[in-house]
Amino acid sequence: MAGKQFYKDSDKAGGKAGTFDIPGPKKAAIVMVALGRESSAEVLKELSEQDVEQLTKEIARLDGVNPEMREAVLAEFHTMGLAQQYVSQGGIDFARELLETTYGPARASEILAKITKAIRTTGFHMLSDIDANQLVNFIQKEHPQTIALILAHMDKAMAARLLGALPQDLQFDVAQRIATMESITPDVLEQIEQVLAAEMKDLVGGDASEVGGVKSLAELLNMADRSTEKNVMGHLERENPELATEIKNLMFVFDDIIMLDDRSMQRVLKEVDSKVLALALKSAGQDARDKFLRNMSKRAAEMISEEIQFMGPVKLRDVEEAQQKIVDSVRRLEDAGEIVVSGRGGSDDIVV
Repeated sequence: MAGKQFYKDSDKAGGKAGTFDIPGPKKAAIVMVALGRESSAEVLKELSEQDVEQLTKEIARLDGVNPEMREAVLAEFHTMGLAQQYVSQGGIDFARELLETTYGPARASEILAKITKAIRTTGFHMLSDIDANQLVNFIQKEHPQTIALILAHMDKAMAARLLGALPQDLQFDVAQRIATMESITPDVLEQIEQVLAAEMKDLVGGDASEVGGVKSLAELLNMADRSTEKNVMGHLERENPELATEIKNLMFVFDDIIMLDDRSMQRVLKEVDSKVLALALKSAGQDARDKFLRNMSKRAAEMISEEIQFMGPVKLRDVEEAQQKIVDSVRRLEDAGEIVVSGRGGSDDIVV
């Protein structure tokens, strides 16, 4: 679906919309508003719950959209939809001929790159519809590099569950391969997909783009259960300390503080100096700031708010250091089992 790929991308090069450097979610929000209530409702039915939630948030806080920006975004959306239609009607070559006639070779290549990226990842994402127990029995028979490729293409929540179900020695091997994975050539990926499709008919072949990498593994481990994370990170810290540090820095960032339940948030606050907290909240997102203040006494929240207001300009480096101190406290308390970070895999984290 061209709309979904349009939603995911931030087009900084090519097309009018790229001139404004607009993130993909904001572009999608602009399109939804322009479509009107009824048409937007039909579009939302085609999106996942996670995408719907993010998109509605983007629509709610949409501002600063001038007529030129709106026109550019709608023009790009129309172009992407048209290109997808051409591909569906006659394939990539047919689409390329028509797009080159309209936009020229360079712009046609850019448009098709986005469309083929959406097509290529579709086959792997369909793995998310297969029963997890069946899938883990299937993939653990594959080579670790193939497993890494499959997990890197999948929905992160499902991939985290599958990683946790693998034997511990295989967990580390696969995790390291995801973190160090580079671009996969279309020919190699096509061969892998053909083998997978032959072994499991539910798979659909496709094309490929860049997958994996440090960020991909960090997102996956963020959703994995604690034992899986500790096993993988423990091996990485021994085998490749620099890579482990890079991944750890991406795994839980300050704005993820909203994932804490209120009781855990109050426990963290006991560890944090008020001056450090005020500095950390100086440039924090509104959700993170509200999370802290809501879990403090009214008087303490007022004092922190006043300190932030009268603090004046501060160095970004100092703010980031203050935020990192709080993140370190969260990690330490979670390791000690004193707090819970929601969103991780596993069913035994919270007792109701």
